Amino acid sequence: QVQLVESGGGLVQPGGSLTLACVASGSIASFFAMGWHRQAPGKERELVARIIGYGRTDFADSMKGRVTIDRDNAKNTVYLQMNSLKPEDTAVYYCSADPSPILTLRVWGQGTQVTVSS
Repeated sequence: QVQLVESGGGLVQPGGSLTLACVASGSIASFFAMGWHRQAPGKERELVARIIGYGRTDFADSMKGRVTIDRDNAKNTVYLQMNSLKPEDTAVYYCSADPSPILTLRVWGQGTQVTVSS
């Protein structure tokens, strides 16, 4: 089973930008989808962005226009670029990998903390 390792989290001021990276231990070229989710304290985990195949993307309504997701199959890496960050974006961000459309097979990373605060 592929393992995912996230990096790039940290403290950023409101209005700032951050890029998260998720490196897989094996090839993701054949994976159905790669994504990013987040979970704030006391809240359920929610989708931030997902890239399906080589082009189709889904974004949370709260993140549309502020986030991009890119998939580099050659590097087995998925990136999440976040701009105009708000305090409410503070959460643990998790990378996900879907080998197939069957979501019960989803693999999760360990998460990386993003804190938006002045």
